[in-house]
Amino acid sequence: MAQTVADQLIAQLVDAGVRRIYGIVGDSLNPVVDAVRRTGGAAKGGIDWVHVRNEEAAAFAAGAEAQLTGRLAVCAGSCGPGNLHLINGLFDAHRSGAPVLAIASHIPTGQIGSGFFQETHPDRLFTECSHYRELVSSAEQSPKVVNAAMRHAVALGGVSVVTLPGDVAELDAEGAIPRFVLPGRPTVVPAADDVRALADAINRAGTVAIFAGAGVAGAHDAVIAFADRVAAPVGHSLRGKEWIQYDNPFDVGMTGLLGYGAAHAGIHDADLVLLLGTDFPYEQFLPDGDKVIIAQVDTDPSHLGRRASVTHPVHGDVAATLTALTDLVTKKTNRTFLERTLKKHDKLLSSVVGTYTDVDHGRPIHPEFAAAMLDELVADDAIVTADTGMGNVWQARYLTPNGRRRLIGSYLHGSMANAVPQAIGAQSAYPDRQVVTISGDGGLAMLLGELITIAAQQLPVKVVVFNNSTLGLVKLEMFVDGYPDFGVDVPAVDYAAVATALGFHAVRVEDPAALRSALTAAFAHDGPALVDIVTEPLALSLPPNVTAKQVKGFALALSKTVLNGGVGEAVQMARSNIRHLPGL
Repeated sequence: MAQTVADQLIAQLVDAGVRRIYGIVGDSLNPVVDAVRRTGGAAKGGIDWVHVRNEEAAAFAAGAEAQLTGRLAVCAGSCGPGNLHLINGLFDAHRSGAPVLAIASHIPTGQIGSGFFQETHPDRLFTECSHYRELVSSAEQSPKVVNAAMRHAVALGGVSVVTLPGDVAELDAEGAIPRFVLPGRPTVVPAADDVRALADAINRAGTVAIFAGAGVAGAHDAVIAFADRVAAPVGHSLRGKEWIQYDNPFDVGMTGLLGYGAAHAGIHDADLVLLLGTDFPYEQFLPDGDKVIIAQVDTDPSHLGRRASVTHPVHGDVAATLTALTDLVTKKTNRTFLERTLKKHDKLLSSVVGTYTDVDHGRPIHPEFAAAMLDELVADDAIVTADTGMGNVWQARYLTPNGRRRLIGSYLHGSMANAVPQAIGAQSAYPDRQVVTISGDGGLAMLLGELITIAAQQLPVKVVVFNNSTLGLVKLEMFVDGYPDFGVDVPAVDYAAVATALGFHAVRVEDPAALRSALTAAFAHDGPALVDIVTEPLALSLPPNVTAKQVKGFALALSKTVLNGGVGEAVQMARSNIRHLPGL
């Protein structure tokens, strides 16, 4: 049998180290799927087909695999609605810098432009969520397009889309496959003048604080050593947490709506703030550049100064920049600011983050109690995915990084329903590691069918559901803006019963005293498991720095709730959340 364009495509993916494709089979995609079948699967040096229940999940799974491995991952969708479903997960992958190739099959070439059944134009549709997208219109063109697509995804960090009509995929292949050899990652060395200017500014500043993002990955020790040299407290963004919080004696937590600790105070009270590898988008949580000197270091020069007024922009790798700075910066001997900020952080941890972690008798279960126990029980090298919403809050505040655990979420795109499909990608890439989700019941419900994928693939994913029968973060957003909650509560669902019907080891937990044994049994189970934790729906999360406007909005919303007849709800909400307010 002659090699087809589809065979050639799959051969190129194998050559690039791809081991699986996430997707759903269907008409125009069938030639590609059959080419996958003929490889014999990854165990025989070919490619596995991971059959998901919604193409959105395929894109999320590929994005998670790519983020965790740093290697190219692939998803696929059939023509029209099939590949349209990919778009949300591809936006997440692209914004996360995950190298993902999406194969979007297409209607017959002779029908393109005729308004044919299921006709769309994928090469146009994915413009905002890809670096590269191209329509393959001939056999000769195919290997060149696929090669270019893979290189764009890996080199630029993001998504490429190859649109392949089914009839073209069936043609005999033409031309040789370009060799796919990638260079190593270069170090971006900052300009000497920029380094000197920043060093002079640091030497002049009485106090310095550091705010670290995901760009400090691989530079942990360099950041800690530099913080020690300049007596700087170190705050972090959500994406920076896993890279800088562990083994960090200068850690002061995280700022933002999901934040905790003294990070907000640290970066606002210092004379100079050093933003390292972060493109933190929430301006209201960043210091005013007219009051604080802001310096920023990033490998992407487009990030420099776009979120705050930056006096000292430095284009370079974090580690390389700190190495260049060290010999130019005088060690600061006055550590009063650092010690004061660390003391404040410790107090805030005790009064805010630690408030509910010892509640072992209340029903419904406090989510903070459950999150703290989860942190205690998950493996030291676990991969933990979290749904957008309150799942992100509990992951950010209670999951402790150690340099081996990995934390994944839809941090930049903010999509719901990401935790389970990302866990599918994580577990597929790392079959021998523990993979745990922090799923909200709202997020889980949106792509509930992916529990079938986990069961069908026999992936030992551990799904932990924080089931409060409400969209908790949206409820919080409404309250801080002065709105009474409306449209956020949903009917109670027994997700343990659903999972049991699918063949999971599953248990529903309503008594906090039963939580430890339930989680321990689930984590020990050799196969898919789900723990459905019934949590307090009125337990909200407030940022460590609560503004007068937010307090006013919360009080106004409570007043509206009372006026609308919700006296009992208002009282219970106050009881559930009053200790979240710093100092109370």
